[in-house]
Amino acid sequence: MDAAVFARERAYLVRVAYRLTGSVAAAEDCVQEAWLRAHARDDVEAPRAFLTTVVTRVALDAMRAERRRRRHYDGPWLPEPLRTDDEEPDRHDSLSMAFLVLLESLRPRERAVFVLHEVLDVPMPEVAKAVDRREDACRQLLRRARATLAAREGRAVIPSRVTRDTASRLFLALATGDLDGLCALLTDDAQAITDHGGRASAARRPVRGRDAVSRLLHGLAQKGLRAGLTASVHTVNGALSLLVCEGDRVTTVLTPEVTADGVRAVWIVRNPDKLARI
Repeated sequence: MDAAVFARERAYLVRVAYRLTGSVAAAEDCVQEAWLRAHARDDVEAPRAFLTTVVTRVALDAMRAERRRRRHYDGPWLPEPLRTDDEEPDRHDSLSMAFLVLLESLRPRERAVFVLHEVLDVPMPEVAKAVDRREDACRQLLRRARATLAAREGRAVIPSRVTRDTASRLFLALATGDLDGLCALLTDDAQAITDHGGRASAARRPVRGRDAVSRLLHGLAQKGLRAGLTASVHTVNGALSLLVCEGDRVTTVLTPEVTADGVRAVWIVRNPDKLARI
């Protein structure tokens, strides 16, 4: 396969692998492995379909290995943040933290079938080839995935301008120490989940409820101000997020999940292994 052909598909392949694994590092490894398998081939008639199949199969192995490792993970697990500053908002919301966390409820092959067919519009014959299953088996996997996600999600898609406005108001409340304003933006069942991996100071378990979450966020903001930390707003996983820095090193990525009723979740990543590429 010609290197120029692969280069044209690379960004797409990274997004495929990222949606499957929830890890930027793993996605890049999957794509590199795909190139190692493809570069010696000169008989590829449909490069994107071929590369998608290879990336999916490598990602399936990575997902199974990650599930085994995660049994020993310290604290809550969240996807590795992905900077999307220069990209158009994803119409399917399929790069969002909330959606990627939701996908964790699926088994690896269910997730692959759902992402390829439902999110990326890959035809079912190509999906079947990618996951090495018959088409009828893939349709059954897709039905199970849809049922699992429908039972867990229960939220409507909110217009991008609304989510960005709400997120901006949340960040302003944090910056100004407005505890009442912060509390008013949260839903009654709001939660804050921090991925620390045992390698950073953080709430060890999910914090739930409007009052508890608002106090946690307010306390973290005040502590950061006293420590002289800096913060800036960027687009991460398609949503406005707060990047907190100590010197030139990002130590926290905070991403709110906005629903029609307000901020329902705040995803906080502090594991330094997941912030190295941000």
